[in-house]
Amino acid sequence: MRSVDEVVEAFAQRGYVADRSLGVSVFLALSLERPLFLEGEAGVGKTEVAKVLADICEEPLIRLQCYEGLDVNHALYEWDYARQMLAIRLIEASGEQAKADVGDIMSREYLIPRPLLQAVEAAAGGRRPVLLIDELDRADEEFEAFLLELLSDFQVTIPEIGTIAAERPPIVVITSNRTREIHDALKRRCIYQWIDYPDVDREVEIIRRKVPDIDQSLARALAEAMSDLRSLELFKPPGVAETLDWARALKVLGATELTDEVIDDTLGVILKYREDVDTVRARRAATDA
Repeated sequence: MRSVDEVVEAFAQRGYVADRSLGVSVFLALSLERPLFLEGEAGVGKTEVAKVLADICEEPLIRLQCYEGLDVNHALYEWDYARQMLAIRLIEASGEQAKADVGDIMSREYLIPRPLLQAVEAAAGGRRPVLLIDELDRADEEFEAFLLELLSDFQVTIPEIGTIAAERPPIVVITSNRTREIHDALKRRCIYQWIDYPDVDREVEIIRRKVPDIDQSLARALAEAMSDLRSLELFKPPGVAETLDWARALKVLGATELTDEVIDDTLGVILKYREDVDTVRARRAATDA
């Protein structure tokens, strides 16, 4: 893509309403071949950026979902121990001749690539896959340190096989919900972008693109209601994903207006904690009183 406007338009064609600041960050990340670090509340569309990028670039999306306790083996590669044991038993049962047929059990054939190695191998073959490292803040700091090293040179050394290096860096998108701070050393290697909740007008546009047959006035009522909910001190404010779920739920129910009854019936679509539901209902009761 040759310009920021082209990036924003490409995203819009795929139903993602990106503001110019996000378009600039994506354009720079692609042009400078730097990882894109997206931070923001859950449900604002960070993961979707990687999916849309993969579609735009016509490259595979390789996703590494981070979690507490994630280690290098699960992120990089593992040996296929079951196949190795079968090969060893075949060697033992068949004698010396079988050794040549089975081959080296520490070869690439017996390796199970995980997302990081998959991305490096694809990039070593001349492609630029989109590597999504999702919710990095859920992983431990030890894994973050390993990732920092990988992002520096995009090569992996496997002692039994050798070094596998990317011809060009894959397109890397890292997301964080900011449940903990990510180390500055990793952020410095990235193009950083904070993705905030959209304003009412942009959320209306998002709803109209994702749920195209929704009434314009209902779409605006939903966006205004979500903006109001996010202004409350909720444990988990609803994101854009919940807005779209709400719009689709109202469509299934045949609702054409956002009445008090409809809101009360469908709070479970957008709020996922009892305390938040109680907070909203208490506020509505106080307003009605």
